[in-house]
Amino acid sequence: MKTRKRFIAGLQAAWREEMNSALAYRSAAGQETDAQRRAIFLRLAEQEEKHAALWEQRLGELGAAPGPFRQTRAEANRLQSMLKAGTATLAQVMEASERDAETVYTNLASRAPTERDREVLQETLKDERAHDLILTEMGGRPEPPSGRLERMLGRERWHVRSGGWIGQAIYGINDGLGAAFGVVSGVAGATRVNSSFVLLSGFATMIASALSMGSGAYLATKSEREIYEAEMAKERREIEEHPEEELEELSLFYQLKGFTAEEAGAMVARLADKPEEMLKILAHEELGLSERSFPNEWKSALSAMVSTAFGAAIPVLPYLFASGLTALIASFVISTAAHFAVGAAKVVVTGRSWLRSGLEMMLIGLGEAAITYGIGLLVAPLLGQGL
Repeated sequence: MKTRKRFIAGLQAAWREEMNSALAYRSAAGQETDAQRRAIFLRLAEQEEKHAALWEQRLGELGAAPGPFRQTRAEANRLQSMLKAGTATLAQVMEASERDAETVYTNLASRAPTERDREVLQETLKDERAHDLILTEMGGRPEPPSGRLERMLGRERWHVRSGGWIGQAIYGINDGLGAAFGVVSGVAGATRVNSSFVLLSGFATMIASALSMGSGAYLATKSEREIYEAEMAKERREIEEHPEEELEELSLFYQLKGFTAEEAGAMVARLADKPEEMLKILAHEELGLSERSFPNEWKSALSAMVSTAFGAAIPVLPYLFASGLTALIASFVISTAAHFAVGAAKVVVTGRSWLRSGLEMMLIGLGEAAITYGIGLLVAPLLGQGL
């Protein structure tokens, strides 16, 4: 019952925000002198009113009502201030409102009492994200070239970065090396460099880290592929069920890129005969998804596991051939050198100075070893003056 009340309250708040947004867009359309931008504001207003009608209908089914809509004095003053500043400013302010709406609908979807409610809210969330992109263009807010390029290429999480498996291997070695170096240093401090315990803890860390990184890489790669495929399937279904709306949205995106309504209409008409191409373009414009080749999850897992195990083995190796203080010093020296080498190798994917990157990584490794060794010394008395 409590969840139901919260859902109803959330729908009522969403209805009010949609009505406010629709009023703002219609007011902007009335003030806009450019015919193309005016048409876009009117289209946005219609979509917000459509959302409000959905929530009003659903609230009626739940035995509640949104109540009469009337702007508060603060809301009216805010709208007047935006209109006085110009429609470009209004677009920028409404862009932030659309992003807030994305958060609202995400939370509402998590509390939705039925699967149908969740589906409708997810569809509305997609519309709000599209509005966000449209308003970004209309607001004319300057964007740095790097940010624009990233957005055009499908956002960072979908874009294939340079370095590929090399970068993954470097970071795998780094993770294994850092974890094992810390554990070996800590156990050495706590056990007065008892080689047997250091070897046991070092190899246990190596195996655990390798398995963890391997499974993590497998799940991450598999999930990324599944998310991409799920989003594309949703978009494909929307094209099949509401082709006119999707074509109109695509036309708006083209108009915002500088094409006239006639030119945008002609391009969209041609794409209508190529549903797969239309799907790719809509997914890119609305969701920021770009087609890419996903790596095989098993290869990713194996690469992460092997590179992590390799890195973790480095601090442990000296204890196979020496013991006591000699093994500790040897482990310290080769681990420090390995940290520098891994840091320098990161320039393959970061493009930074190899010397600076190597020194940075080496200092981090030394700090980690000093802290864990110190903790080991503090714990030693609790273990009976070392094992």
